[in-house]
Amino acid sequence: MNSIVVTSIVFVSILAAGLVGMAVRRAIPADRLGSSEKEVARLVTGLMTTMAAIVLGMLVSSAKGSYDARMNEVAEISSQVVTIDRLLSKYGTETGEIRAQFRLLVEASVNRIWPAQAPVHVELKPRDEGEILVDQLRLLAPKNDAQAEVKAQILHMIVELRETQWLLFLKSQQSAIPIPLLLVVVTWLALIYFSFGVFTQPSSTIIVTLAVGALAVSTAVLIILELYTPFRGVLRISSEPILAALSQMGR
Repeated sequence: MNSIVVTSIVFVSILAAGLVGMAVRRAIPADRLGSSEKEVARLVTGLMTTMAAIVLGMLVSSAKGSYDARMNEVAEISSQVVTIDRLLSKYGTETGEIRAQFRLLVEASVNRIWPAQAPVHVELKPRDEGEILVDQLRLLAPKNDAQAEVKAQILHMIVELRETQWLLFLKSQQSAIPIPLLLVVVTWLALIYFSFGVFTQPSSTIIVTLAVGALAVSTAVLIILELYTPFRGVLRISSEPILAALSQMGR
């Protein structure tokens, strides 16, 4: 889902609830808006505000945890790439072609995950070219025990790299803000704003204040949505770790 569109809908919905409350206030007799009614509305609104704040805090915390996990996986992949390249170099000159192919695979993965053009679709799913590389590694014939040990380490690291890539893909597919929970929070906020409108004398200052508050809340929703899509949007995870790994390959 487009985070900007969702955020705009949230902003308009909350602010509109406040404006509707102001319109409803005009139809309510003045004796129905006494001190006791205002006190009850204040207590209920305070309760709903607290609940909404707690849920929003939980959503931000969960989204930040998901974002940090994806960022750590990118760093782990970068480390594994450099380690595999170093092991291939340690094996000997026989792996020269495999190292070159491995570098090309890493570059292709970077271009898929961090495309140069923003509209291009981001592809996190690992491709089968990695399996071809594994098959080539298995065909290597070690000349001594040292090469045999290095070959085993390379194959083990390749398997770990593939596992981390699939973990990054699958976790990214699963990470998303729960829509029902988001709807509940937005409904609470709309009711709070409706209450503000009913018990507040309309004025340009009040409307601007409500708009600023709605903007702040909708911005929190935007941050949550952006954190759940770490490879797209404003808060996209940096490609610096994997680019740094690329710069170390082939040395």
